[in-house]
Order: sequence, then structure tokens, then C-alpha cells
Amino acid sequence: MIEIIIGSIAFIGGGVVSYFVLQKTLNNRSSSIIRDAQSEAEVIKKDKILQAKEKFFQLKTEHDKQINSRNNKLLASETKYKQRENALTQRIEEFQRKKKEVDIVRDNLTVQIDLVERKSDELEKAKKQQIDQLEKISGLSGEEAKTQLIDSMRDVAKTEAMSYVNEIMEEAKMTANMEAKKVVVKTIQRVATETAIENSVTIFHIESDEIKGRIIGREGRNIRALEAATGIEIIVDDTPEAIVLSGFDPVRREIARLALHQLVTDGRIHPARIEEVVNKVRKQIEEEIIETGKRTAIDLGVHGLHPELIRLVGKMKYRSSYGQNLLQHSRETANLCAIMATELGLNAKRAKRAGLLHDIGKVPDEEPELPHAILGMKLAEKYKEKPDICNAIGAHHDEIEMTSMISPIIQACDAISGARPGARREIVESYIKRLKDLENLALSHPGVLKTYAIQAGRELRVIVGSDKVSDKDAETLSLEIAQKIQDEMTYPGQVKITVIRETRAINYAK
Repeated sequence: MIEIIIGSIAFIGGGVVSYFVLQKTLNNRSSSIIRDAQSEAEVIKKDKILQAKEKFFQLKTEHDKQINSRNNKLLASETKYKQRENALTQRIEEFQRKKKEVDIVRDNLTVQIDLVERKSDELEKAKKQQIDQLEKISGLSGEEAKTQLIDSMRDVAKTEAMSYVNEIMEEAKMTANMEAKKVVVKTIQRVATETAIENSVTIFHIESDEIKGRIIGREGRNIRALEAATGIEIIVDDTPEAIVLSGFDPVRREIARLALHQLVTDGRIHPARIEEVVNKVRKQIEEEIIETGKRTAIDLGVHGLHPELIRLVGKMKYRSSYGQNLLQHSRETANLCAIMATELGLNAKRAKRAGLLHDIGKVPDEEPELPHAILGMKLAEKYKEKPDICNAIGAHHDEIEMTSMISPIIQACDAISGARPGARREIVESYIKRLKDLENLALSHPGVLKTYAIQAGRELRVIVGSDKVSDKDAETLSLEIAQKIQDEMTYPGQVKITVIRETRAINYAK
């Protein structure tokens, strides 16, 4: 029993001791956790304070930048306004200075005008005094003296005129027939009137402006191919439903016009198709030229012409002279020559033949350094025309002496139909000759295949063979042609030389 009591007391005592030990342990752990929490809270507090300070400094820096930017803008605006103010002040001062100068000039002019008016009044007074003195000396007034002088001169003029008319009538009676022919020819030679200068452009009309883009092509390849194939500058601008074809050679312009018409009608426009159509149209034009020459000769009753002369006559259809079609002009001249020769009792058929051929020197395939009348005479001699016809062709602009009565008839009828005033006769011919010289000068260089003078001679396009001329040689060739043009030719402004070199690979699938 005692053991049980002692055991119970020991147990209770152990429980009490354990309780106190556990309580102390818990208190120590709680204090440690609280201290750790306080330390961590202090660290977090410091981090937040540091972040807040960094944010503050960042905002302050941005604010300072904005303030500085605004201050700089304000300073720049202030400087700009000050400069404007200074400039305006200078202008006002300059204006006031010029105004003072103008006032001084105005005052000087006023003084000079007053002086001139005084001098004029003095001159009128002196003139009147002289007239009064003359009237006193002669005993006649001014009107009476004028009337007497006119009457005296009228009587003298009548007497001399009657004497002159009588002499002319007597001389005319002695040489009536020959003098009548000369008077008729000389009178007709004076009836020439001035006309407009010939055109060098052709207008090609299109249905809508969207076709312009197809004609130009991607990056301009179609229009470049067309210009290279025809030698005509194609101007595509804002003009509604129209394209301008510019070039001095009317045959080239006609080829370009017909080729464009076929391309637009067909709808297939690309470089290969363009070359095909241009070559086809060029052959058609050659055939039409020959047909036109034959038809003209048959219509006028001119037989036995050499085929080459017939071709040159047909070529006149595409050439204008001072605004007049050359073929129409030649037909009119031929008919006038026949009428004039019949009236004067000469050979009408020969006169008509010479009238038709008188301007063939304007349409040769190669143009040497000769006037068109002399060149036409040489062509007529080459193709076995009669000497009097050759003389009439060569003498119709007085380049050679006339040896038959047909020659002045050709000259007179040419003046009637063509109306060429002598002072302006060579302007267009010299212009065309200059463009031809440009092309021939570039064509004389080795490796050059084609040359085209465009833009009224301000640009020369030179097409060279890719197998004969390299890219480096093309640059040298352009420089050589430019230097040669400077040394040998006279021209207004400047001439742009464009050397075009392209490589083509052609094969056929069979």
C-alpha cells in the first residue's frame, strides 16, 4: 500500500516536472519565432523603403528630363522668333531704304520731265517763229505753199509717167511674144505666200488611259523596245486618251503609229511582239510606197519612170514641207507646169514630168552634203532622164543656171504650190540635215548597228552589237561620240548620247 502511494506521488511529481519543462521549451520556441519574424519584418521594411526611394528618384529623373525638354523647346522657339524678328526688321529697313531711293529717282524723273516739257515748249515756239518768218519772206501761207508744191509735182509725175508708158509700149510691140512670156513667168514667181512650218509629231489616239500602262509595260520595257525598234520618241503624259509620237522622219513616225495601232488592237504587247509587228509594218510601208508611186505616175500620165524614181515618188507621201504634204505638192506642181507649158506653147508632158520629180532630192535613202535640188538632178541623171528635165529639177532654187524654158516654169509653179519664201526656205532642211548628220556620225563607229536622233536632236540613241562592243567599250564609245559631236558639229544646247547594248539568245523548237 505504501508502495502504491509512493509510486503515485512519484508519478504525479514526474508529471508536474514534465509540464514545467515542456512549458519552458514552448516559451523559448515562441520567443525565437517572434524574434525571427521581427527580423524578417525589419528586412522587408528596409527593402520596401529602398524600392520607394528608387521609384522616387526614377520619377524625379523623368520629371527633370521633361522639364529640360520643354525648356529646350521654349528656348528654340524663342531663338526662332528672335531670328524672324531680326529678319523682319532687316526687311523693313531694306524696304525703307529702297523707298527712299525710289523717292529720289522719282524726284529726279519729275525734274527731268519738267525740263523736257520746257525744252519742247521752247522748240515749238522756235518752230512757229521760223514758219512765220518763211511765210513773210515768201508771201504765202503754209497751206498755199503745200498746195502749189503738190500741183507742180503732180504735173511733172504725169508727164514722166506718160513718157515712160509710151516707151514701154513701143518696146513691147517690138518684142511682144518673148516679153509676154517673161512677164507671165516673173509675175507668177512673185505670188508665193508664207505657210506654217512642218510638223515633227504625230498624235496617236487611244480609247482609254489604262492602255497607256500596257504600252509602257513593266518598268518601261515595252516603250523602250518600241522606241528602239522604230527610232521614234514616244511621249506618254497626262494628255487624256492620246500619246505623242515625236521624230523628224515621217516614215518612222508612220511605222510607229501603225505598229502601235496593231499592238493595241491585238492586245498582246511585249518586246518580242513589238519587234515582230514593227518589222511587219515596215515591209507594209515599203510596199505601200511603191504602190503609191505607181498610182501617182498613172494618174498624172507620166510613163517610163525608173522603178527607183517611182519608189522615191511614193516616199513623198510621208514627207511634209512647211506644213504641206510633199506628194500633194509635187502633183499640184506637175499639173500647174502642164497648164503653164500649154499656155506658152511648150512641151506639156516634159513639164509635168519635171514638176513631179522636182523635189525627189528631199526623200533619198542616203543624204550627201548637197542641196535637195542638186541631189534630185543627180538622181534624175542617174536614172536616165532627159537633160532639160534634169536642168529644171536642179535649177528650181537657182542652184544652177537655167538652160530651157521648162526650168523657170518649174520654179514658178513650185512657188505657186509650195509658197516657199526665200528667207525661210532652208530652216527645216538644215534642221533635218543636222539630225541626219548626228545619226551618220554615230553610225560611222565600229560595232554600231542603229542610231536614232530624238527629242529634236537633244538625244542620240546608239544601239550597238553585244558581240562587238563590251560594257566598258560602250562607255568609251559614248564619250568618243560626244567628243566628236562637240568638235565637228554646231548645235543649240546639249546632246545626250545613250549607248544601248543588249544580249539576245535565240533558239527554235522544232
